[in-house]
Amino acid sequence: MTVVETERGRGLAIWAQIARALQDEIARGVVKPGEQLPPEAVLAARFRVNRHTLRRAVAALQEAGAVRIEQGRGTFVAEDVIDYALGQRIRLSENLRKMDRTPGSTFLRGIEMPAPARIAKALGIRAGKPVILLETLSFADGRAMSVGAHYFPKSRFDGIIEDYRRLGSITKALSERGIDDYTRKITRIMAQMPDQADAHLLQQPRNQPILVTEAINIDRAGVAIEFGYSRFSGPRVQFVLENEA
Repeated sequence: MTVVETERGRGLAIWAQIARALQDEIARGVVKPGEQLPPEAVLAARFRVNRHTLRRAVAALQEAGAVRIEQGRGTFVAEDVIDYALGQRIRLSENLRKMDRTPGSTFLRGIEMPAPARIAKALGIRAGKPVILLETLSFADGRAMSVGAHYFPKSRFDGIIEDYRRLGSITKALSERGIDDYTRKITRIMAQMPDQADAHLLQQPRNQPILVTEAINIDRAGVAIEFGYSRFSGPRVQFVLENEA
């Protein structure tokens, strides 16, 4: 990147000129999706402005969805939005591989807990009965995509935490328990603002909304096996509803 002269008195604020110049470079591929912009001090020197002016320009790019700011890491060019298919059979890894994306996941925690009334109703068990909560962080091409909370009836899936940690896949962990196929009974979708923990895990600002799904998966007999509560990165994911043949 070369030094760029901004023009005062030409009817366009200096910060807006900087934002336009950076946006043009992003559009031309000088800085590619996912790549980090130079540090604030470097950009300020390049445009010969103070940091306050530079920050205003970057904030405008963020509001336009051209970049994302990760606290403590820097500013990155926004990636292409992922079309995430929602259908009767939803397998995150398969979804991503079909789009030539590389899936990944990280185990966050696993605990046993009494089922709250809403989760118990979804699983068809009595409130207070023990359930297993498995929390994961999923990635696409190395970028955080979703935080998932997966609830399973303990009476049927005791030990699924260890299976997941060993196999790295909920589908494979369910297969260990005799669930060779399962389908989505219902998916409820909503948008909300992330809390501090989710914003940190998804590496996105708290002023950008996330997409939230509540879902029930059932086995071949129609028995509920999982209630899922997932939070997807709003800037990186959009849902596509697919009609099953």
